[in-house]
Amino acid sequence: MSKFIIEGGHTLRGTITPKGAKNEALQVIAATLLTDREVDIDNIPEILDVRNLIDLMSLIGVRVTRRGAGSYTFCAAELDEAYIMSRDFVHRCAGLRGSVLLVGPLLARMGRAYFPKPGGDKIGRRKVDTHIQGMLNLGARMEYCSKLEAFLLTAPEGGLRAADMVLDEASVTGTANIVMAAALATGTTRIYNAACEPYVQQLCRLLTRLGIKVEGISSNLLTVHGIGCECSDRTASHRILPDMIEVGSFIAMAAMTRSSLTIKDVSYPDLGIIPESFRRLGVKVEQRGDDIYVPAQESYVIETALDGSIMTIADAPWPGLTPDLLSVMLVVATQCKGSVLVHQKMFESRLFFVDNLIDMGAQIILCDPHRAVVIGHDHQFSLRPNNMTSPDIRAGIALLIAALSAKGTSVIDNIQQIDRGYEDIEGRLSALGAKILRQD
Repeated sequence: MSKFIIEGGHTLRGTITPKGAKNEALQVIAATLLTDREVDIDNIPEILDVRNLIDLMSLIGVRVTRRGAGSYTFCAAELDEAYIMSRDFVHRCAGLRGSVLLVGPLLARMGRAYFPKPGGDKIGRRKVDTHIQGMLNLGARMEYCSKLEAFLLTAPEGGLRAADMVLDEASVTGTANIVMAAALATGTTRIYNAACEPYVQQLCRLLTRLGIKVEGISSNLLTVHGIGCECSDRTASHRILPDMIEVGSFIAMAAMTRSSLTIKDVSYPDLGIIPESFRRLGVKVEQRGDDIYVPAQESYVIETALDGSIMTIADAPWPGLTPDLLSVMLVVATQCKGSVLVHQKMFESRLFFVDNLIDMGAQIILCDPHRAVVIGHDHQFSLRPNNMTSPDIRAGIALLIAALSAKGTSVIDNIQQIDRGYEDIEGRLSALGAKILRQD
């Protein structure tokens, strides 16, 4: 098991460029199963979760060619149906959260697909009901296989059939899975309460290049004109957006270390409410073309509500604040001037990492699994170094940010969780002046 040894208290300086978005990469890589022609995808982040999904694609028969760093060509002309129905495949899928996105395209193309309970972060229950109900709406049948501990979904004779449906929640992966399944269904599918995150928009644009007409892109009503059970015969190329979670993480690092940083090529229009959310914490965020400049600040004052009450930061479906940034913003709040209530609505275990911050001297009251009150130190008291374990990707980067600001040496174990979402983070931060060492 690897760990980071961080000597905190150093000022960062320079320019950093976010890598491609993990969540988009998992979706568009899965979408290459919808065509038997080549699909070129660029700006793929070379991180653990994405590499594992690419390896899984190779095992099921997809021809994968790495053209260079972050650039791949996928060709799903011949799939190994026997392996797709094997115990080994189901076992591998159970250990990889991103594998859930293979279900929709495989069901639509092959007529059958196993749906094991997905792996990933240990941040509480992560329902798959939306995914499964969407497949059932498209005509699939479901039975439980106790030997494989997985659901087996089977398309009706003649393939999936279009349907109108209302999703029980605006699930990003659920929407993506259903859209991909509907792409090879017969007829026109209308999906209400669809997620409309930029990454779902990007998936829909790729499907359009593959000849699958999708209407309502960027709205919560998607209309997919399916082309039937035969896969697309078109090639396509696609470039992944920069990762908005990396952008937010770098803004937080600048604030916590009182550093000036330039974040390059952020695709600013696709950041939504993220820059403004940091401004509400008192962090200066300047747009310079498609870059963000964060100046060094000795102090940042948190806003209060118009009636003078404590400010609340809460996650919400797009265009609201993504839940993946709440852990990072909570750490920033520990050194603000003022108080804030952080309300994590989606996952009931994601705030438990704050015990580590409390051990570092942060003033945090954990009200319940979903809410924490943070009383900022206003940089009058530095966080203390600590020995910690990363429980998930987002808590891991939040602890890393805290360690960068703490004067002294901190250790973070289980950093493969951070590796799942951030490419070469120690090398990129070292180039900015951070003192961070990976120890295997």
